[in-house]
Amino acid sequence: MSATSARLPRFRYGILSGALLALLSTPLAFAAPPSLSVQAQSWVEVEPDQATLTARLWENTPTVSSLEDTDSQALGEARERLESRASELMEAIEALGIERRAITAGSLNVYPDYVPAPRSENGDQETMQRTRLERPFSVELADIDQLPEVLNALIGVGVNALDGVQFDLQDRDVATDEALVKALEKARRKADLMASTMDVELGHIQRVEETQSPIFQPRMMAMRAESDAAVSSAQSDYNPGTIRIDAGVNVEWTLKGPDAPDHQDRDVAAQE
Repeated sequence: MSATSARLPRFRYGILSGALLALLSTPLAFAAPPSLSVQAQSWVEVEPDQATLTARLWENTPTVSSLEDTDSQALGEARERLESRASELMEAIEALGIERRAITAGSLNVYPDYVPAPRSENGDQETMQRTRLERPFSVELADIDQLPEVLNALIGVGVNALDGVQFDLQDRDVATDEALVKALEKARRKADLMASTMDVELGHIQRVEETQSPIFQPRMMAMRAESDAAVSSAQSDYNPGTIRIDAGVNVEWTLKGPDAPDHQDRDVAAQE
């Protein structure tokens, strides 16, 4: 092997080492551009435009000793009374112009109901029982202005319990999109304010992410009542209020300008 060929590998290694050294000695040429990261939260409040009312009807068999079995005839009679009242309830609601498909009649529930008997002269108290037959109902209202009329109809058929009203939106996407847009607009305003204060300009957007997806929760209004007087009082002062939807975002921009930070370690971040 000649001396020239022996020196050739070392010469190639020397070129490679020199190139690597030059690359490591110029880190600023490959440094990430300075950036500005902004977090923003916003929300919208909207009035609900639909409601779902839930109620229950029930019938009880005569009270007997807990040691006795409920008479099958008594059960049959209680069920007939319940079904008759349920039909009356459906007809009363349909008479208001509400379609039958908006009315949900739950399945029949049968369970024992234990009640204390009056105390005897010696202070003993026997536990009595009866059987309760119950059916839940729910009514979906596309027009919440019909709620007072539906409540009056339920009162008219002697509903046993009003469990509450859930206010909702027919188009949730529109409201959640609005909350997200407001959060993004707020992030942009904050970024513009910070950039102008630091005498720099915003560059292109590097990253956009949600820190909080729009949260939608239907508003509940309790209207539990088990007497005509209580129901009348509850339905006279109902107020649907508003539904709040929150959203949050994190947006990052590059910075440009004579006074922009010249190293990624000096990036600016804002959070609210």
